[in-house]
Amino acid sequence: MRRTILATAMAAALFLPLSSHAKPFHWASQGDILTLDPHAQNEGLTIAASSYVYEPLVQYNEKFELVPGLATAWEQTSPTVWRFTLRENVKFHDGTPFEADDVVFSVKRAMAPTSNFKAYVNGIKDVRATGPNVVEIETAGPNPVLLRQLTNVFIMNRDWSEKNNATEPQDFSKKEETFSSRNANGTGPYKLVSREVDVRTVFEENPDWWGAANKKGNVTKITYTPIKQSATRTAALLSGEIDFVLDPAAQDLDRLRQQAKVVEGNEYRTIYIGLDQKSPELKYSSIKGKNPFADVRVREALYRAIDVEALKKAVMRGLSAPTGTMIAPQVHGWSETLAQRVPYDPEKSKALLKEAGYADGLNFTLDCPNNRYINDEAICQAVVAMWARVGVKAQLNAMPRATYFPKVQSYDTSAYLFGWGVPTFDALYTLQSLIRSKGEGADGSFNFGGYSNPEVDKLIDQVKTETDDAKRTEAIQKALTIHAQEFGHIPLHDQVIPWAMRKNINVVHRADNRLTVEWVTVD
Repeated sequence: MRRTILATAMAAALFLPLSSHAKPFHWASQGDILTLDPHAQNEGLTIAASSYVYEPLVQYNEKFELVPGLATAWEQTSPTVWRFTLRENVKFHDGTPFEADDVVFSVKRAMAPTSNFKAYVNGIKDVRATGPNVVEIETAGPNPVLLRQLTNVFIMNRDWSEKNNATEPQDFSKKEETFSSRNANGTGPYKLVSREVDVRTVFEENPDWWGAANKKGNVTKITYTPIKQSATRTAALLSGEIDFVLDPAAQDLDRLRQQAKVVEGNEYRTIYIGLDQKSPELKYSSIKGKNPFADVRVREALYRAIDVEALKKAVMRGLSAPTGTMIAPQVHGWSETLAQRVPYDPEKSKALLKEAGYADGLNFTLDCPNNRYINDEAICQAVVAMWARVGVKAQLNAMPRATYFPKVQSYDTSAYLFGWGVPTFDALYTLQSLIRSKGEGADGSFNFGGYSNPEVDKLIDQVKTETDDAKRTEAIQKALTIHAQEFGHIPLHDQVIPWAMRKNINVVHRADNRLTVEWVTVD
């Protein structure tokens, strides 16, 4: 039976009229935007910046319901074909018209080898223009989450990309510089004005934006400034130098609640530790000729040695929800049973290490960002100390995100701290990217530790195309259960994210930690 989903003008009802008092908006967090190429780096702050300039076919409203973006309607004409009707009379920032060919180009660009967005185009077999404002996307099999994947596939102008030699995404892992990494040309609510890496990035309102009449906020100019030191960010907010801080320091929250405004909520991001269990020999260890992490007893010992409740209290100051699984509660497939942790047991850790032959000699380097996740370096410092109590000598190697991500994505690591959000709100995004064996496209694209289990791979491949919800959920949970039993990764906690702002700032707090500036009002 033909199944049709028509997206209507419901989006208009979600927004209030534009305030007559338009204002500039200055905001900050601890690290800089990594690139302006919308398909080069799948990282939260970078995606947020892309969303000011670029737009997807389908997008989320405040309740994470799917609403029209550059597509005004869509229908599933067969189990493997979706037809999208595109919005008419839309222009890119350089004045060129938005066309079906731009969609075809952009989806294929997101599928390119250097793209970091393969998880969002997973299962797409072909994309084609079937009319001036009609595009069809064909999938290799039924894909129950395609529309949610597309919310992060940003549409670029084909002619602009060809003219500026930007038809392929920037290879961020190799620190490549391209025209698209520092310049932008989208259809979105804001235009790029200037980009000074590690200094500031400025956007201004797009007066020709198709959604201007229904824009909820009143921000006409955005200035983003990276401020590394937590105390400096807090001082800048309280002095009025900036209006908003994405990542206020936990120790400053009580003060900020009194002198400014704080809103908070659970994020769908899980913080975890990955271990290189594939290499014949660890790169950063004095142990030669073998890989300790290939032994499940060692991985279990490292897991049991971490006191996540102590992390929550002393490091996170309550801003975490300890977990034993790789997905957060908002994500389809999560259950309380999966989230239960194997108990903290340092004595058991010592016994396991002794049994595995590493009672006194396990050593390696733990790579860690120092400006990406909430208290990331402090988490790593605490974990290293906890491991030391069971006889493990881990050397902390903390670095800025701009250095950290290329290092880890080049598999130049033995152990690493990472965070993974799920913008599709479906466990496949995690299973395929983090847990499935390395393969084509999105398969294992962020599985830097090389975890691999053929049975788990088979279950994940079933999840990709299974349309029976009960069977699909069963496969998700079985895959996560096996992975947990093998200690494929070490999950720590789901983040609780506070945002801090001046009292005259009103925002919509999002579980994906994305600040949507076109929803911001400055009173």
